[in-house]
Amino acid sequence: MAAVGLHRSSTPPGMPPPEARRTPSKLSYGTVCSSNINRSMEAHVVMQNAGLRVESYGTGTNVRLPGKSAMEPQVFKFGTPYADMYKSLAATPEDTAYFTHNGVLQLCKRGAAVKEAPQRWQDMPSTAVQKHDVVIAFEERIYDAVIEDLQTREPTEDFKAIHVVCLDTKDNPHEAKLQGRVALELCWILEQTEDLDLEAPELVETFQEEQMTHTQIKVLHQICYL
Repeated sequence: MAAVGLHRSSTPPGMPPPEARRTPSKLSYGTVCSSNINRSMEAHVVMQNAGLRVESYGTGTNVRLPGKSAMEPQVFKFGTPYADMYKSLAATPEDTAYFTHNGVLQLCKRGAAVKEAPQRWQDMPSTAVQKHDVVIAFEERIYDAVIEDLQTREPTEDFKAIHVVCLDTKDNPHEAKLQGRVALELCWILEQTEDLDLEAPELVETFQEEQMTHTQIKVLHQICYL
């Protein structure tokens, strides 16, 4: 449960097409970054506010947050509630002031308003990750880690395609907010497909070409099966 006072993020919901406002999300989405607290969570909030079915994850060994120096990051285990991270980082008035200033407390607040704790992709059961039709990774090494993980899992009984997409994004709140909206744009395009497996490769390629006209973003796409 989220702690009292940790309010839900007010991230703008994006502009879904009119028909999407009246129907539930056709596809299931996963968003993945390193620590499941900035990039993947920003996209989780934006997409969820827009009515899409989405879960978020991290692929790192631990949840790592900026500390008071580059040599002293704040490190938590996956599964540590966001509310507990907040309490730990706000233990003294000095800590509260520092971690409010660098934005980390706000990230913890947002996380606590969405779900209990960060989840590690590699630790999720195959039945949980296999339900996703599209998985969006926000860095190329994370994209590679997701693909490697999917390729090493035992096939499930429902053996189906999972579309893994990379939207390469710098790990800071400003870039995360921008690319969260980009991710939402892509998801609305994929929502309109009649046959995702057949149409997605060309749609993602076209999407990258359109994005490259106004921002330099690397978009990668691979189909995995689980």
